[in-house]
Amino acid sequence: MNYIFKLAKNMKEFITKWYPIILAFICMLYSIGLGMMGRFEEAQYSAHWPGTILLFAIAIRQRRKS
Repeated sequence: MNYIFKLAKNMKEFITKWYPIILAFICMLYSIGLGMMGRFEEAQYSAHWPGTILLFAIAIRQRRKS
């Protein structure tokens, strides 16, 4: 039982630290998938999401530490 709690704690710490990168990667894959399906306008629109997510994550983390 203690192992499950330790695993849950480690998973929570991992997700809390890396969620912007995971989310940006998923958005990038979404954009690539749209481009491969021939939906170029939607792909160009969603291609900006990963960068925006990462920039907001940096800004939020800088504000949190000060």
